[in-house]
Amino acid sequence: MTAPHGAAPGTRPDDAVPVRVAIVDDEPLVRTGLRVVLDAEPGLTVVGEADDGAGVPQLVAETRPDVVLMDIRMPHVDGIAATRAILDRPRGEPPRVVVLTTFENDDHVLDALQAGAQGFLLKRARPAEIAHAVRLVAQGDLLLFPDAVRRLAATRPPSGDALASARLTEREGEVLRLMADGMSNAEIAGELYLGVETVRTHVGNVLGKLGVRDRTQAVVRAYTSGFVRAG
Repeated sequence: MTAPHGAAPGTRPDDAVPVRVAIVDDEPLVRTGLRVVLDAEPGLTVVGEADDGAGVPQLVAETRPDVVLMDIRMPHVDGIAATRAILDRPRGEPPRVVVLTTFENDDHVLDALQAGAQGFLLKRARPAEIAHAVRLVAQGDLLLFPDAVRRLAATRPPSGDALASARLTEREGEVLRLMADGMSNAEIAGELYLGVETVRTHVGNVLGKLGVRDRTQAVVRAYTSGFVRAG
Protein backbone atom coordinates (compact mmCIF):
# COMPACT_ATOMS: atom_id res chain seq x y z
CA MET A 1 0.00 0.00 0.00
CA THR A 2 1.15 3.51 -0.64
CA ALA A 3 1.02 6.96 0.88
CA PRO A 4 -0.73 9.88 -0.82
CA HIS A 5 0.66 11.22 -4.06
CA GLY A 6 4.10 12.79 -3.91
CA ALA A 7 5.57 10.43 -1.32
CA ALA A 8 8.16 8.66 -3.47
CA PRO A 9 11.30 8.03 -1.42
CA GLY A 10 14.02 10.60 -2.03
CA THR A 11 17.74 10.92 -1.53
CA ARG A 12 18.91 10.58 2.03
CA PRO A 13 20.60 13.74 3.24
CA ASP A 14 23.99 13.53 4.90
CA ASP A 15 23.27 16.11 7.56
CA ALA A 16 25.53 16.48 10.57
CA VAL A 17 22.57 17.44 12.78
CA PRO A 18 19.73 14.88 12.67
CA VAL A 19 16.09 15.87 12.24
CA ARG A 20 14.44 15.57 15.66
CA VAL A 21 11.02 13.89 15.56
CA ALA A 22 8.26 13.58 18.18
CA ILE A 23 5.45 11.03 17.80
CA VAL A 24 1.90 11.60 19.08
CA ASP A 25 -0.59 8.73 18.80
CA ASP A 26 -2.95 7.01 21.21
CA GLU A 27 -2.02 3.56 19.88
CA PRO A 28 1.19 2.16 21.49
CA LEU A 29 1.83 -0.15 18.52
CA VAL A 30 1.71 2.77 16.10
CA ARG A 31 4.15 4.79 18.21
CA THR A 32 6.51 1.83 18.52
CA GLY A 33 6.38 1.11 14.80
CA LEU A 34 7.11 4.72 13.88
CA ARG A 35 9.97 4.92 16.37
CA VAL A 36 11.57 1.76 14.96
CA VAL A 37 11.21 3.06 11.39
CA LEU A 38 12.57 6.54 12.07
CA ASP A 39 15.40 5.58 14.41
CA ALA A 40 16.67 3.17 11.75
CA GLU A 41 17.02 6.01 9.25
CA PRO A 42 20.24 8.06 9.01
CA GLY A 43 19.69 11.71 9.82
CA LEU A 44 16.47 11.11 11.80
CA THR A 45 16.03 10.59 15.54
CA VAL A 46 12.93 10.23 17.72
CA VAL A 47 13.19 12.47 20.78
CA GLY A 48 9.86 11.82 22.50
CA GLU A 49 6.32 10.46 22.42
CA ALA A 50 2.86 11.34 23.72
CA ASP A 51 -0.37 9.32 23.73
CA ASP A 52 -2.79 12.24 23.52
CA GLY A 53 -2.89 15.80 22.24
CA ALA A 54 -3.14 17.14 25.77
CA GLY A 55 0.50 16.26 26.40
CA VAL A 56 1.84 17.79 23.20
CA PRO A 57 2.75 21.31 24.45
CA GLN A 58 4.85 19.85 27.27
CA LEU A 59 6.41 17.27 24.93
CA VAL A 60 7.42 19.98 22.48
CA ALA A 61 8.78 22.24 25.24
CA GLU A 62 10.89 19.44 26.72
CA THR A 63 12.19 17.75 23.56
CA ARG A 64 12.27 20.62 21.01
CA PRO A 65 11.49 18.49 17.93
CA ASP A 66 11.86 19.73 14.36
CA VAL A 67 8.89 17.64 13.18
CA VAL A 68 5.87 16.24 15.04
CA LEU A 69 4.02 13.22 13.65
CA MET A 70 0.53 13.87 14.99
CA ASP A 71 -2.40 11.44 15.05
CA ILE A 72 -5.46 13.34 13.88
CA ARG A 73 -8.04 11.39 15.92
CA MET A 74 -7.36 10.97 19.65
CA PRO A 75 -9.88 10.48 22.48
CA HIS A 76 -9.30 13.62 24.56
CA VAL A 77 -7.47 16.34 22.62
CA ASP A 78 -7.35 15.65 18.88
CA GLY A 79 -4.52 16.42 16.50
CA ILE A 80 -6.16 19.57 15.16
CA ALA A 81 -6.41 21.22 18.58
CA ALA A 82 -2.93 20.01 19.52
CA THR A 83 -1.49 21.46 16.32
CA ARG A 84 -3.03 24.84 17.09
CA ALA A 85 -1.72 24.68 20.65
CA ILE A 86 1.92 24.19 19.72
CA LEU A 87 1.93 26.52 16.71
CA ASP A 88 0.38 29.35 18.72
CA ARG A 89 3.15 29.29 21.33
CA PRO A 90 4.40 32.85 21.85
CA ARG A 91 8.09 31.99 22.08
CA GLY A 92 10.50 29.93 20.03
CA GLU A 93 10.36 28.44 16.55
CA PRO A 94 7.49 25.94 16.46
CA PRO A 95 8.02 22.48 14.99
CA ARG A 96 6.54 21.41 11.70
CA VAL A 97 3.55 19.09 11.99
CA VAL A 98 2.59 16.11 9.85
CA VAL A 99 -0.77 14.60 10.76
CA LEU A 100 -1.37 10.85 10.69
CA THR A 101 -4.62 9.42 9.42
CA THR A 102 -6.08 6.06 8.47
CA PHE A 103 -8.08 7.34 5.50
CA GLU A 104 -6.82 9.54 2.66
CA ASN A 105 -10.23 11.22 2.30
CA ASP A 106 -10.45 12.11 6.01
CA ASP A 107 -12.15 15.52 6.04
CA HIS A 108 -10.36 16.41 9.28
CA VAL A 109 -7.06 16.50 7.40
CA LEU A 110 -8.03 19.75 5.68
CA ASP A 111 -8.90 21.25 9.07
CA ALA A 112 -5.48 20.20 10.35
CA LEU A 113 -3.77 21.80 7.37
CA GLN A 114 -5.70 25.01 7.97
CA ALA A 115 -4.62 24.82 11.61
CA GLY A 116 -0.98 24.82 10.51
CA ALA A 117 0.06 21.24 9.71
CA GLN A 118 2.43 20.97 6.76
CA GLY A 119 1.01 17.74 5.38
CA PHE A 120 -0.30 14.31 6.24
CA LEU A 121 0.63 10.65 6.09
CA LEU A 122 -1.45 7.52 5.87
CA LYS A 123 -0.70 5.13 8.71
CA ARG A 124 -0.25 2.35 6.16
CA ALA A 125 2.59 4.20 4.40
CA ARG A 126 5.79 2.27 3.78
CA PRO A 127 8.81 3.00 6.00
CA ALA A 128 10.75 4.70 3.21
CA GLU A 129 7.76 6.95 2.47
CA ILE A 130 7.46 7.97 6.11
CA ALA A 131 11.14 8.86 6.35
CA HIS A 132 11.00 10.77 3.07
CA ALA A 133 7.96 12.75 4.21
CA VAL A 134 9.66 13.75 7.47
CA ARG A 135 12.74 14.94 5.58
CA LEU A 136 10.61 16.78 3.04
CA VAL A 137 8.70 18.67 5.72
CA ALA A 138 11.90 19.45 7.64
CA GLN A 139 13.26 21.23 4.53
CA GLY A 140 10.36 23.63 4.76
CA ASP A 141 9.90 24.83 1.19
CA LEU A 142 7.79 22.03 -0.27
CA LEU A 143 4.12 21.17 0.06
CA LEU A 144 3.62 17.57 1.16
CA PHE A 145 1.34 15.64 -1.21
CA PRO A 146 -0.14 18.51 -3.27
CA ASP A 147 -2.45 16.20 -5.24
CA ALA A 148 -4.06 14.91 -2.06
CA VAL A 149 -4.48 18.44 -0.70
CA ARG A 150 -6.14 19.43 -3.98
CA ARG A 151 -8.62 16.55 -3.72
CA LEU A 152 -9.45 17.36 -0.11
CA ALA A 153 -10.05 21.02 -0.98
CA ALA A 154 -12.35 19.94 -3.80
CA THR A 155 -14.74 18.43 -1.23
CA ARG A 156 -15.64 21.89 0.07
CA PRO A 157 -17.31 24.68 -1.90
CA PRO A 158 -15.10 27.74 -2.61
CA SER A 159 -15.57 30.57 -0.15
CA GLY A 160 -15.90 32.98 -3.07
CA ASP A 161 -13.50 35.73 -2.03
CA ALA A 162 -10.81 34.48 -4.45
CA LEU A 163 -8.22 36.19 -2.21
CA ALA A 164 -9.35 39.59 -3.53
CA SER A 165 -8.73 41.30 -0.21
CA ALA A 166 -5.11 40.12 -0.17
CA ARG A 167 -4.26 42.35 -3.14
CA LEU A 168 -1.63 40.01 -4.55
CA THR A 169 0.43 41.34 -7.42
CA GLU A 170 0.37 39.46 -10.71
CA ARG A 171 3.75 37.92 -9.93
CA GLU A 172 2.69 36.91 -6.43
CA GLY A 173 -0.39 35.25 -7.92
CA GLU A 174 1.84 33.28 -10.31
CA VAL A 175 4.05 32.18 -7.42
CA LEU A 176 1.02 31.08 -5.38
CA ARG A 177 -0.35 29.01 -8.26
CA LEU A 178 3.02 27.26 -8.68
CA MET A 179 3.18 26.66 -4.93
CA ALA A 180 -0.25 25.02 -5.27
CA ASP A 181 1.24 22.71 -7.90
CA GLY A 182 3.71 21.52 -5.27
CA MET A 183 6.77 23.30 -6.66
CA SER A 184 9.73 24.14 -4.45
CA ASN A 185 11.28 27.61 -4.45
CA ALA A 186 14.03 26.39 -6.78
CA GLU A 187 11.48 24.91 -9.20
CA ILE A 188 9.43 28.12 -9.16
CA ALA A 189 12.60 30.10 -9.86
CA GLY A 190 13.29 27.95 -12.90
CA GLU A 191 9.71 28.19 -14.15
CA LEU A 192 9.58 32.00 -13.86
CA TYR A 193 13.25 32.70 -14.72
CA LEU A 194 13.86 34.32 -11.35
CA GLY A 195 16.51 33.94 -8.67
CA VAL A 196 15.72 31.68 -5.73
CA GLU A 197 16.09 34.59 -3.30
CA THR A 198 13.62 36.61 -5.35
CA VAL A 199 11.16 33.72 -5.16
CA ARG A 200 11.64 33.51 -1.40
CA THR A 201 10.80 37.19 -1.19
CA HIS A 202 7.62 36.67 -3.23
CA VAL A 203 6.63 33.68 -1.08
CA GLY A 204 7.15 35.76 2.05
CA ASN A 205 5.01 38.54 0.60
CA VAL A 206 2.25 36.05 -0.25
CA LEU A 207 2.26 34.62 3.27
CA GLY A 208 2.18 38.07 4.78
CA LYS A 209 -0.69 39.30 2.62
CA LEU A 210 -2.74 36.17 3.25
CA GLY A 211 -2.01 36.32 6.98
CA VAL A 212 -0.89 32.68 7.08
CA ARG A 213 2.01 30.92 8.77
CA ASP A 214 3.48 28.90 5.92
CA ARG A 215 3.11 27.81 2.30
CA THR A 216 0.81 24.89 3.16
CA GLN A 217 -1.76 27.23 4.69
CA ALA A 218 -1.35 29.56 1.72
CA VAL A 219 -2.06 26.75 -0.73
CA VAL A 220 -5.08 25.51 1.24
CA ARG A 221 -6.40 29.08 1.27
CA ALA A 222 -5.83 29.35 -2.49
CA TYR A 223 -7.91 26.23 -3.11
CA THR A 224 -10.68 26.85 -0.59
CA SER A 225 -11.15 30.42 -1.80
CA GLY A 226 -11.38 29.40 -5.45
CA PHE A 227 -8.24 31.33 -6.46
CA VAL A 228 -6.84 28.01 -7.67
CA ARG A 229 -9.33 25.48 -8.99
CA ALA A 230 -9.17 22.19 -7.13
CA GLY A 231 -10.14 20.28 -10.27
